[in-house]
Amino acid sequence: MDAPPEDGDWDVDISTQSVIEQSLQEFYKAAHSPAAVDPQSERVLAGSTETEQIFAAIAAGDEKTLQQLAVHRYAFREADADGWLPLHKAAAQKEKSILEITLQASSPSLLERTTLKGETVLQLSVSLGLAENATFLLLNGCSPDAPDEDGDSPLVTAIKRGSADLATLLIRFGADVNRPRVNRRTALHEAAQLGHKELVSLLLRSGAHPDPRSAYGLTPLALAAQYGHTDIVRILLEKGASVDSQARDYASVLFEASSAGNPDTISLLLEYGADANVPKHSGHLPIHRCAYRGHLTALELLIPATDRSAVKESGMSPLHSAAAGGHYKCLDLLLKSDYDINLMLDRRVSRGYDDQRRSALYFAVSNNDIPCTKLLLEAGALPNQDPVNCLQVALRIGNYELISLLLRYGANVNYFCRVNTTHFPSALQYALKDETVLRMLLSYGYDVCRCFDCPHGDGSHVPSDYEGWSPAVIKDNMFCEVITLSWLKHLSGKVVRTMLDYVDHVRFCSKLKTVLVEQKQWPEICYIQENPRSLMHLCRLKIRKCLGRLRLRAPVFMAFLPLPDRLKEFILYKDFSLNF
Repeated sequence: MDAPPEDGDWDVDISTQSVIEQSLQEFYKAAHSPAAVDPQSERVLAGSTETEQIFAAIAAGDEKTLQQLAVHRYAFREADADGWLPLHKAAAQKEKSILEITLQASSPSLLERTTLKGETVLQLSVSLGLAENATFLLLNGCSPDAPDEDGDSPLVTAIKRGSADLATLLIRFGADVNRPRVNRRTALHEAAQLGHKELVSLLLRSGAHPDPRSAYGLTPLALAAQYGHTDIVRILLEKGASVDSQARDYASVLFEASSAGNPDTISLLLEYGADANVPKHSGHLPIHRCAYRGHLTALELLIPATDRSAVKESGMSPLHSAAAGGHYKCLDLLLKSDYDINLMLDRRVSRGYDDQRRSALYFAVSNNDIPCTKLLLEAGALPNQDPVNCLQVALRIGNYELISLLLRYGANVNYFCRVNTTHFPSALQYALKDETVLRMLLSYGYDVCRCFDCPHGDGSHVPSDYEGWSPAVIKDNMFCEVITLSWLKHLSGKVVRTMLDYVDHVRFCSKLKTVLVEQKQWPEICYIQENPRSLMHLCRLKIRKCLGRLRLRAPVFMAFLPLPDRLKEFILYKDFSLNF
């Protein structure tokens, strides 16, 4: 056994041991206690006081304090909650000297370390337009092509800023001008889309391919055309970009140009041989897109360039597109160019709509667009060509002017809805609560007699073998069945009273009569039913019957009928004060 040390040596050993223990505690504190390691990215998260002081010194631009803190090299490896190292913070501020001090105190391996958003130090400097910092970082070995989490290289970031100086700097340090980013888009795609003419020229001079295709098949030319950048379109065409290229959905460059509708761009593409008859996979041609978006001048260019056979093959007319977009002037131009106003959507196109619409007029009516509806009707659009009647759509909307317009141009007031059909014409369902609409329908020949055509008469309306359901519940419902429903029967008196102005004597079935006797209009209804109708009333009914419903709703026929205007107005019930 060794002999015990002398007392003096014992004191020295205790002092030495204390220093060693303190040093070990500081090391453990720096490496473990104040900071934590993010298991996802192996980042050392900031926790030490020194790191906080470093971040504060960088933010304040305090070179002296930062120099003093540079001895704590471990602190320069610690990141904040956003994954920012002191080096990221220094790259994102304006003072180059601060960045120099921070880089000297940091490990070279940190130059390519990214933030939680995938940003390198060079990306940060470029995104903020800090050219001096970017130059310093490139001189110290930063990669000019390191992408962020979106796949954008510093060159693309510079292009998004519209900075030709930064882009030139990055290219001088070897940035790859043809490097594909997300979806195989290159820097030239970005510059062309954003309309940076100077940058497009720079990239092409630096060796950029003039016609690369993205994952969607879009070329820089298509993007420039899509946004109406005519100067860039010209540059790319002169460099050999193909005017005939198509995207994966078969959209041509000219189709993309019709989106912005820049007439100069479209004219230039046509000059270089672009074909206006190339459809997208959906069948749409450039002329359809221009008409839908209301690009009138561009439409004037495309009308002579588009073959009518291509329009027919597409299954839709540009009139449909203009009506859908609500563009009166485009509609007028197309009509003057002799496009067939009654060309219906092809059934394969029509099936894409829930209501299976087919006519251009239907689009205008469903948009509640009175100017376009009037223009189409005046040009000869037929109002009864769609599976769902245009009048039914107008009745749903409840626009008096629109309803009146359709009725004046021959809309069939006696249409029957295909779903839940009734024994009486379906239009009445939308007029039960609105006397104005009701009189509109009745004046234009609504078949009132079918409303009182009940096969049960004075007998029971419930079949003897009725078990709670029958086809009559959803098909061929009688007027008496509808108007006597608990939530409608309070309207029965007013509706029936109004109808009596348009018929001679009618017979009420037992079910309808039971409800009518409870209404305040019942005494007046009884008086009309029990007394002879006036000769004037009967003459009007007789004339209307002789004319027939088709003639009553034919404005041309009524206009040329050789009768005094006052008599015409009488025949059409203009003596009733209607607010339409």
